[in-house]
Amino acid sequence: MPRLPKQNYHDIERIIEFDFVRACENAALNSLQWLGRGDKEAADAAACDAIRGMFDLMNICGEVVIGEGIKDDAPGIFKGEQLGTWIPGAPPFHIALDPIDGTTNISKGAPNSITCIAAASPEAGVKEALRDIPSFYMMKLAYGPQVVRAMQISGIETVKVESPVEEILMGVAKALNKRVQDVVVMMLDRPRHNEMVAEIRRIGASLRMIGDGDIAAAIGPAIQESGIDIFLGIGGSPEAVLSAAAIRCLGGDIQCKMWPRDEKERDQLVADGYGEELGRVYYADDLAHGENIIFCATGISDSALMRGIRTQGPNTITHSILMRAKSKTVRFIRASHDLQNKTIRLRSDNREHSI
Repeated sequence: MPRLPKQNYHDIERIIEFDFVRACENAALNSLQWLGRGDKEAADAAACDAIRGMFDLMNICGEVVIGEGIKDDAPGIFKGEQLGTWIPGAPPFHIALDPIDGTTNISKGAPNSITCIAAASPEAGVKEALRDIPSFYMMKLAYGPQVVRAMQISGIETVKVESPVEEILMGVAKALNKRVQDVVVMMLDRPRHNEMVAEIRRIGASLRMIGDGDIAAAIGPAIQESGIDIFLGIGGSPEAVLSAAAIRCLGGDIQCKMWPRDEKERDQLVADGYGEELGRVYYADDLAHGENIIFCATGISDSALMRGIRTQGPNTITHSILMRAKSKTVRFIRASHDLQNKTIRLRSDNREHSI
């Protein structure tokens, strides 16, 4: 019989998306052994090994456009690395990932650590789906769909990252039909936020401080059940892009501005041709552009986004989230892994390993 002609499938992310979830699950499961053991580099290395091992089984041409590890000189998956089989004809993907967002948290056995991946297949008219921001940090303001709708209805952008904290909180309270005292703000616990913390407390809003892991925290306001109304503060630029990919799928938004750490970094950004970009406000669609974007994450320890890993007898339970920008479909996935039969493929020796 003659073979059917090869089809050029334009919605390939729909087919491959659950393999990305498996990569997140495997990273979370392989790093769990380091929970609370005080070695964040070992935890990150375990997650990276499992992600690479899963991608070795995926028939794609994946290129990392936003990686991690450079910031704290930890083991990482870096920009430019190739993931997947790279068999000729395999579908291409641009990939942004953080094998563990919240490595300090996992080393301390604390909440708010996840593993996450964003990916985008080529799309007509989209040159850069996942934007690589040159600054180390960005100032961030993330909020959910209800705030977006309120601004659309009013025709006025009442919530702006450049506004004073009081104006931001009052705008969010009005959009959510809440008293400002009932607005819940999540923020990284850092000395650079001392002035904002004092202002939030003066105004009387409810403040939730976290030690690390601002991807889940920034996504939280777009998840109705999270109990978080806004995320505010200064955090890593790669994390902003991963958060934006998820927020695009959820209907919320994020506003970000580059935040140079000192004059040396500012001067370097200007010398590299980014002087005009320093004053730009980036929205979710600027950081994660197009419709062919998928985002998935698995919880290691509990966060505003999802529950962490649980053990129930011989089984381990993982909680993951999977979403697509095109369809706005959001899946919460609870998986039970039988540890007597479950194996994870690791890149380090190209073998399957029991957990």
